[in-house]
Amino acid sequence: MKGHSCFIFLFCGIFLPRILGFPQTNTSIDCDSLLPNYGAEPQTSAPPYIIAVSFDNFEPGNEIQVSLEALKEAGFKGFHLQAREVEGDVPVGTFKITDPNTKGLNCHNVTNSAVSHTNSDLKQKVTTTWIAPHDIRDLQFIATVVQDVEKFWVGVQSKTVTPTRSESVNGTGKSKRKVWFE
Repeated sequence: MKGHSCFIFLFCGIFLPRILGFPQTNTSIDCDSLLPNYGAEPQTSAPPYIIAVSFDNFEPGNEIQVSLEALKEAGFKGFHLQAREVEGDVPVGTFKITDPNTKGLNCHNVTNSAVSHTNSDLKQKVTTTWIAPHDIRDLQFIATVVQDVEKFWVGVQSKTVTPTRSESVNGTGKSKRKVWFE
């Protein structure tokens, strides 16, 4: 009887979330294609989500606050967020985990090179901090956002964020302008 109880408990833990239609917290999204590991096709409509960034420019070591937000009442249960160079296909930089609804992921053997959800609770907004690496070009934050197992968007993008090379920038990402008087 004891073995039977373990089997039922194991069955419920593994299959019940899928039967009920809720994504599991360990649902993986491929680091390269950004596609979830379940069989549905991504939505082709405009996503009801935006990615907002705290700065338009950065230098190596700068921290940029990145928020994934639902528009109106859309909400989302899962996501996978990366920074990629424009036209690039691998994550760049690392994330500092600052929101309890987020966790760092390792893509291409780089710790915290992507961020994902910790649970399948309905969320309106999550925020994280991205740390800029050395030697990268213009980039965008790109995400897969999962409303439910049948409805998700791949390739949600932020505006382009540009490295600053001509001005000095302090650790907050704000420019320190040099003023010259003649």
